Amino acid sequence: AAAGGVASPADKERFICIYPAYLNNKKTIAEGRRIPIDKAVENPTSTEIQDVCAAVGFNVLLEKNKMYPREWNRDVQYRGRVRIQLKQDDGNPCLPQFPTRKSVMLYAAETIPKLKTRTQKMGGSDQSLQQGEGGKKGKGKKKK
Repeated sequence: AAAGGVASPADKERFICIYPAYLNNKKTIAEGRRIPIDKAVENPTSTEIQDVCAAVGFNVLLEKNKMYPREWNRDVQYRGRVRIQLKQDDGNPCLPQFPTRKSVMLYAAETIPKLKTRTQKMGGSDQSLQQGEGGKKGKGKKKK
């Protein structure tokens, strides 16, 4: 039983929580951003954080319905928390290139903009915006 008691604080340390707000360049420090604004990402989602961290080999757990306490916006896209195993049982980092939670956050923020879903989304939304504007102008209708 004593061993179980000893393990629980260590578990908390081994698994870190990252909320999307930590990496969001739309947030202030007071609202929960934890990295420099020039390194932060626009509205990252917990799924994106999960993707980039799983891709480098982290043991990642996505908790979809967790909310960041300071997040006033209750929309689904702002929900979610990512648990990442930072350290092994012996306290050594699981991945030597990520010794601290900050290193993980900076990595995620740096990598999320490069995700295919991001680059496609950006391209897709731009095109649809242009088409939408073109349609609204309705040049053809005026000729009739």
